[in-house]
Amino acid sequence: MTDHAYFEELARALRAAGVPADRAEVTVGDLTGYLAETGTTALEEFGPIEEFAARLTSGGPGTGAGEGPGEGEEVWKWTTDIYADRRLLNEYGAQGWEVERVDRLGMFVSRRVPGAAMRWEYRREMTNNRRERNDIGWELAPDGWEPCGEWMFMTYFKRPLAATAGPAAALAAPPEQPKKRVFLTRRHYALLILWLLTIALVVTYLSFEGAAVARTAFLVTALLGAVIGAGLGLRGVRRDVRDGVER
Repeated sequence: MTDHAYFEELARALRAAGVPADRAEVTVGDLTGYLAETGTTALEEFGPIEEFAARLTSGGPGTGAGEGPGEGEEVWKWTTDIYADRRLLNEYGAQGWEVERVDRLGMFVSRRVPGAAMRWEYRREMTNNRRERNDIGWELAPDGWEPCGEWMFMTYFKRPLAATAGPAAALAAPPEQPKKRVFLTRRHYALLILWLLTIALVVTYLSFEGAAVARTAFLVTALLGAVIGAGLGLRGVRRDVRDGVER
């Protein structure tokens, strides 16, 4: 199959998967330009058309939605905060852990197949809505990135390290599965303490009248303090995500 025929079939597959025609054309154009720099054929670079189209539309191998563990697979669920997520994702990606999704509790659902593990790399993007997630996804797709989960206003992407490291991405003897599942930084605990202090200060300021505290006033002001603290905390978290703060 010629490269021209490959990309024609790919465009048809993308449209059949619900991708708008203009978006499919832009994607194929980007991929054509990328291929020209590699010196390989489209089939060699991207693989079978059906599988590649499925990956581009987040429905192919690696998305893992709703799939149970295969024979011999290791499954590990873990979580962290925004100050360590990228570092830990790439650290464990180098150990062969592929994130397939982020569940409702914010846990990274990761898989690894001993004896056939590959190294993975990850990145995080700030996205505020589905349109932004889709736009960033299409921008990153030509470089091999595919979405692997979203949480609040963050979208995570993965790609096999083979895209940049070649055969060196293979992992002959991966380390044992970590026993720890929760990794929180000092900054996370500092924000939690700040939130609790905000509640305490608001309650103290608004509820005390002499030595007595009315139950209704206490509940109302405690709720108000929680809302104020959560709002300030969320604003700080968004700023730190935008600025890429790490600890």
